[in-house]
Amino acid sequence: MPRPDDPRNPAASWLYRCFAWWTFLLMRIQRWRFDVVGLEHVPRTGGAVIAANHTSFWDFFTVGRGPYLAWGRPVRILAKASLFDSPGFGPIMRRVGHIPVDRGSGRAALTRAIDALRRGELVLVLPEQTIAPSFELLPFKHGAAHMAGAAGVPLVPAVSWGSHRFHTVGRRLRWSWRLPVSIRFGEPLSPQPDDDPLTVTAELRRRVQVLLDDAQHSYLDGMPADAWWVPARLGGGAPEPGDVDTFLRGLADRWRAPSSRRRRRAG
Repeated sequence: MPRPDDPRNPAASWLYRCFAWWTFLLMRIQRWRFDVVGLEHVPRTGGAVIAANHTSFWDFFTVGRGPYLAWGRPVRILAKASLFDSPGFGPIMRRVGHIPVDRGSGRAALTRAIDALRRGELVLVLPEQTIAPSFELLPFKHGAAHMAGAAGVPLVPAVSWGSHRFHTVGRRLRWSWRLPVSIRFGEPLSPQPDDDPLTVTAELRRRVQVLLDDAQHSYLDGMPADAWWVPARLGGGAPEPGDVDTFLRGLADRWRAPSSRRRRRAG
């Protein structure tokens, strides 16, 4: 159970609490072993952007777990709009206050995120926007830097490593008993409204890479040779980063189609 909410922070709704309970219960049943470092870098009160890497469909939950269990702080998630269109999962995402991002037209999502930050909420962003089968960092989008600067809040780099062994792109969900999951939070950046988002984003990505290297080299199960979930750079069986380009181009084509349909319906 999370600790009592700080009265200075927006409280989690009953639906958020219920959904979080079920999500974390699944992790507890499998006895996941969490190794969390640097949680003190996440503000206990006030708005902040948490920007994390993306290797798993569960990164939102593993990164958001720490602030929620420690201080009762709910985390708003920026996620692709298609998740909000699913019949079962979508209504829950909307009701708990998460923010859909329509690829190619994200201004509305950015505005909602900035408003939430100014109200003192935590907003979680995955700047890569998709999972690379190589499990290496992709280029970062600039939205996290822009919203943190516009709202005048800290930008906290974060990393989740290990939950991709449970459920990731191209792999079916699989039972993962006593799965080690490493979470790292780094020292926040403090972007200002006039700062160049490109410069801030470059520094953010550098810090995330440092955290990722630490999480990988201290991972409880090590980095077994030829394991499918280990990057090729570390001797694993994941695809080389250069082999991912074709995958990303195909993914971009699939994103454009639903985005175009949504804009036509809106028109």
